Amino acid sequence: MNYPSKLIENAVNEISRLPGIGKKSALRLALHLLKRDAGQTKSLADSLVALREQTCYCVRCHNIADSELCGICSNKRRDASIICVVTDTRDVLAIENTAQFNGLYHVLGGVISPMEGIGPGELNIDSLLARVADADEPVVEVILALSATMEGDTTAFYLQKKLKESNLKVSTIARGIPVGGDLEFTDEVTLGRSIVGRLVYQ
Repeated sequence: MNYPSKLIENAVNEISRLPGIGKKSALRLALHLLKRDAGQTKSLADSLVALREQTCYCVRCHNIADSELCGICSNKRRDASIICVVTDTRDVLAIENTAQFNGLYHVLGGVISPMEGIGPGELNIDSLLARVADADEPVVEVILALSATMEGDTTAFYLQKKLKESNLKVSTIARGIPVGGDLEFTDEVTLGRSIVGRLVYQ
């Protein structure tokens, strides 16, 4: 692709490094920014620099934060006796958007994946075990909210073994047919898990 300016080319090359953005989309974005008020483009650039330089991670749960503790961990109205273990911050956002969980989180920072060279030592597992063992903030339940993949199941199995000695309730999120879904279009693994994990009418 030929560019009318080396500056445009450099901008397109950098923007296209973002996930899901090809060269054509990057060019449209670059030209859009060029047409906008200079102050808006500078504001965007400043916010991205601040994002990279000032963002930190919560010392307790490893969620993205603006200070030592994230907004969830510092909220006294949250139930500190329940910890929901997730893979990354996107999972925290997804669960928070349901407004159905009022406990705290623990972000692992990934899942166990031998193929990618990721073992338990590369994840935030030791800090989870330390939180569970902390007598000052007793935990009664740990919810494993990990993806239904081989890596997610491997990580959940490892955590179950580690948490078994802690004498607390370890649960996992339900997996089954989505609301509004038809059985005939559901894959066999999901359908099978739905049968095994069936609910009893009260």
